[in-house]
Amino acid sequence: MGRDVSRIVLLEPCSPDLHIFSRFAMPRLGVVLLGTILKDLGYQVKVMVEDVAPFDRAAIEAADLVGISCITSTAPRGYALSDELRQRGIPVVMGGPHVTHCADEALDHCDFVVRGEGEAALPALVDAIRRGSGFDTIPGLSFRQGLETRHVPQAPLERDLDRWPDPDLSLISAPRARSMLGDRRFMPLLTSRGCPHDCSFCSVTTTFGRKMRYRSVDRVLAEVARADLRRTSFFIYDDNFTANRRRARELLDGFEALPARPHWLAQVRADVARDTELLDQMARSGCDTVFIGLESVNEESLRTTKKRQSLDEVREHLRRIRTRGINVHGMFVFGFDTDGPGTLERTLSFARDAGLFSVQFLILTPLPGTRLGEELRAAGRVLHQDWSKYDAHHVCFQPAQVTPAELQRWQTEGHRRFYSPGQIVRRLLVGKVSSALVSLYAARLARTWKRHNAAYLESLDRLRLHPSLGTT
Repeated sequence: MGRDVSRIVLLEPCSPDLHIFSRFAMPRLGVVLLGTILKDLGYQVKVMVEDVAPFDRAAIEAADLVGISCITSTAPRGYALSDELRQRGIPVVMGGPHVTHCADEALDHCDFVVRGEGEAALPALVDAIRRGSGFDTIPGLSFRQGLETRHVPQAPLERDLDRWPDPDLSLISAPRARSMLGDRRFMPLLTSRGCPHDCSFCSVTTTFGRKMRYRSVDRVLAEVARADLRRTSFFIYDDNFTANRRRARELLDGFEALPARPHWLAQVRADVARDTELLDQMARSGCDTVFIGLESVNEESLRTTKKRQSLDEVREHLRRIRTRGINVHGMFVFGFDTDGPGTLERTLSFARDAGLFSVQFLILTPLPGTRLGEELRAAGRVLHQDWSKYDAHHVCFQPAQVTPAELQRWQTEGHRRFYSPGQIVRRLLVGKVSSALVSLYAARLARTWKRHNAAYLESLDRLRLHPSLGTT
């Protein structure tokens, strides 16, 4: 027998701790797109993103069905919410990268898990609940039937992203995040899914595949044109915006043809600088900042991560980008097996010499669904499974050459020194006001994070490096 599911609430729990983008609270677009699809099918939908605004508890408790999307670090919060809602008799479906790879764990807390992309599966599930029909034919669905757990195989990834509507950001209460750019607001924009690379520590390819899939250029440009271009900064969520350079040029041609030049930021690889014509066009079309995963200053680590470029090449690429007036936010990862004493000093020296606008020092994290996670678990090197600490800011495994506490200090000390008062003053003296403001914000954030995590840092101090790499 079916049940009424006309009122649906989709939730994205907040990050459990502070991070470099804490002030730039923007929704991931998964829940927004799913909400848009369900709204277009006639359901009453509310989307709530806890990093943007507090959850409306009354609206949640009035829902006929609640969906919760989680990454690994937000999974404990998602599980707690789901447990509470189910006690009130409200069915819960969970989705997102974490539960995709930990479906059995998630089913201890929710009624259904949608593994992988949910644009087709979630509407089919809602319809099945409404009609009271079975769930065995819904691709990617996991559920329990009596004592049996069922995992329906996933369907092939949808190749035509234009099949789905544009995400309706008005479904959430505060769709655009405040920026540090005067009266501008950030607006998330997705033009593709997937990544052609296959880094061992990244879950993107296991969730969205290695084959790039795109929205059409016309659809993307139409979405951009509807925004207030004079007040909007577009944050392009693609994992590698310039992976297909011909298509990137077509999009930038469209940006340049708009009545006002858009202001945009995107993730790219450093080797985009090999194409100087594309770099010039990025600058002309309004590119303010690029976010680049530089990963490591250790050549062996770069080979491990399949970067296929030397440090000398990276330096030259960064120079070319900066000479176009484009800021670079560099992201480094600490904790590769080749990282030993001196890694922090070499990384800081490289970051300063390269003239990076801002940096993020991240910690290698054994996320579920990644090769790295499987390898470290098999070797007995994972310290715990407190998922709330799996945010690339906490050490969760036994490093090869240093203690967990030493690895953690690389990150905290790295942020403290890169964003030191002296560095802030130097940026002001050469007229880099926006860089100085970002540095001031990051320095305060680093100090606050350290205070909030004092107990965790103390627990790491009790762990020692052991030759067996797993016995602490």
